[in-house]
Amino acid sequence: MNDLVLSAWSAVTPYGVGGEPFRAGVTSGSEAVAVLDRETHPGPFTRGAVIPDFSAAKYVGKKGTRTMDRETAIAVTAFGRLIADCGDALTERPDEVGLVLGTGSGSVQSIMDFTRDSLTGERPYHVDPARFPSTVMNRATGQSAIRHGIKGPNTTVAGGSLTGLLALSYAQRLYKGGHCARVLCGAAEEYSTQRAWLEWHGRGEAERDVPLGEGGAVFLVEPAAGARAAGRGPLARILATRFRAFHAPDGAREALAACVLAALETAGVSADSVRVVAPLGLGGALAGQEEQGIADALGDVRPRRLRVSELLGDTSAAATGLQIAAVLAAAGARGLGPGETALVTGVERDGTVGCALLGG
Repeated sequence: MNDLVLSAWSAVTPYGVGGEPFRAGVTSGSEAVAVLDRETHPGPFTRGAVIPDFSAAKYVGKKGTRTMDRETAIAVTAFGRLIADCGDALTERPDEVGLVLGTGSGSVQSIMDFTRDSLTGERPYHVDPARFPSTVMNRATGQSAIRHGIKGPNTTVAGGSLTGLLALSYAQRLYKGGHCARVLCGAAEEYSTQRAWLEWHGRGEAERDVPLGEGGAVFLVEPAAGARAAGRGPLARILATRFRAFHAPDGAREALAACVLAALETAGVSADSVRVVAPLGLGGALAGQEEQGIADALGDVRPRRLRVSELLGDTSAAATGLQIAAVLAAAGARGLGPGETALVTGVERDGTVGCALLGG
């Protein structure tokens, strides 16, 4: 049996910085999406969910953050809150701590701003070299490790809306491969005008009504015995993660049902044990197929739904990470109960599906 557990978590979201504001927002069903200030957030979307009064200087510090992009600041802040909650002992052996962060394409704003400067400047090479590091995908992951003194394996994962699930899966592989004693993992995404336009043009008409959001959620993955020894009660066991691809426009339903059934079989649990489902649910045809696939796999079971996207909008690379955080937030300080299973699902428009099963 897989003895890896999620033993701690934190988040940076439009509800505020830290896990408690997220817990309060999700459990109360408070919608964080609001009308955007058009001066600070121009673009195709009039509504969205952004982290209020957030900046790198405020939450990371003024030293060395002049060119830090928003996504990196979100990730560094989220990991910092998690480590602070767990205490210094968590990183006293930094070589034994791995870090896995899911991202979209890194900071889209940084990439496009840097490219624009190379095209509009007097010379293509008249760009600010200090801003170049923010254009690479692993910037947020690297800075998170550097800022918090983590020296174990450092990995960046990208997979659209499934990124949070993929990061969790990779974290398990790092541990099982003997590369570290515990893993900090999660996913982050920023709101920017550049990302807004890319999302707008990449969506179908039926999906354009879904507002954009931003945020990050991070978790501590470690063996159950290690969590208990450190005084951290396991919040959820990681029972299984599964992924599949589909090709036909209507193939997501069948692919997701097969994915969930495979996860249930691997975990050795029945559909009857599933008490909570956190679907991606971003609207359009794929959201309908996601719900149908879940229903096909679970049969007559009707679990509680946690619909994070309805509260935070489309958080892209951070989406499934925030869904996992929502499951933990709803479970409370003691975590999932004995025999209780939670299902997190996602369908990505590029033709992939994924799920994770968490258990008490």
